[in-house]
Amino acid sequence: MFKDKTILITGGTGSFGNAFVRRMLDREFGEIRILSRDEAKQDLMRRHYGRADLRFHLGDVRDPFSVDKAMEGVDLVFHAAALKQVPSCEFFPMQAVMTNIVGSANVVDSAIRHGVTTVVCLSTDKAVFPVNAMGMTKALMEKVATASARIQQGTTVCAVRYGNVLYSRGSVIPLFVEQIRAGRPLTVTDAAMTRFMLPLPRAVDLVEFALSHANSGDLLIRKAPASTVTDVVDGLQHLFGTELPVEVIGVRHGEKLAETLATREELGRAEEFDDYFRISMDDRDLNYAKYFEEGDAREQQRDDYTSDNTRRLDLQETTELLASLPEVRGELEDAGIEPPPVPTDVP
Repeated sequence: MFKDKTILITGGTGSFGNAFVRRMLDREFGEIRILSRDEAKQDLMRRHYGRADLRFHLGDVRDPFSVDKAMEGVDLVFHAAALKQVPSCEFFPMQAVMTNIVGSANVVDSAIRHGVTTVVCLSTDKAVFPVNAMGMTKALMEKVATASARIQQGTTVCAVRYGNVLYSRGSVIPLFVEQIRAGRPLTVTDAAMTRFMLPLPRAVDLVEFALSHANSGDLLIRKAPASTVTDVVDGLQHLFGTELPVEVIGVRHGEKLAETLATREELGRAEEFDDYFRISMDDRDLNYAKYFEEGDAREQQRDDYTSDNTRRLDLQETTELLASLPEVRGELEDAGIEPPPVPTDVP
């Protein structure tokens, strides 16, 4: 799948880019290009891996020129560049528009012009029934990908959508670990809040699954279990041997109590695998009569796929999943605590 291929990862200095590069170290590939605007993170990544087949392009997806320069001779594109912080996108929504929508259009359009084989755009559960600027712009990123897939044939343009990636940059688990190690109270937005629990390697699995199985216009979704924020806090406290107080601070700007990965309308045209959904493109055209005269009874037979109705991890399962994360194990070792063995059937 990757032999002799030139791969471009936009926003490649982030969590996904590093995880993908780590997975590729023992595989055959031609070249991996990292396009990002953060020269400091690029320098850290360059020195960490020290590989001639890992090349760095300083640029911004908002700038079509820098995208075009990085796109020359590329076979596969993983579009991960985005503004992902919910509160910052709420206060600066036009910045989210410029990166998540306009930047995505620049990447997809450039890939098509350069004859790229496949473009995989990385999306999020927050794009479903979006209540915040980040989710709204990622939802429109998905629409950009779908619209491009409708009007051209040469490049496969698809998207993947997954829930919260554990210990990714800006996620809540690193904050909880920091608070625990500092002996401060743990700040929880709402004790009943549920979130999908997805280790980063499973997100990379989803992207590889998309490369093998996606048709142009498809949306691939990774199934995931969920936990309450209370179980996440209790699991981390158990691992670190603390009993710190918990402060409920209320839901932040644009947050939901539960997340949705797929709507019932999407599931009505989905093909289900053991760990994935493949949702085909809505192929209706500008013949508006189809919207009013044709329906689909299947849409009434499914519920939305949410963090409230997916498989719920109990406290023990949540703790085992947290203990399996390399970052958590590193924090435990740094604190002088021996990490527990990782069960073979960790979720």
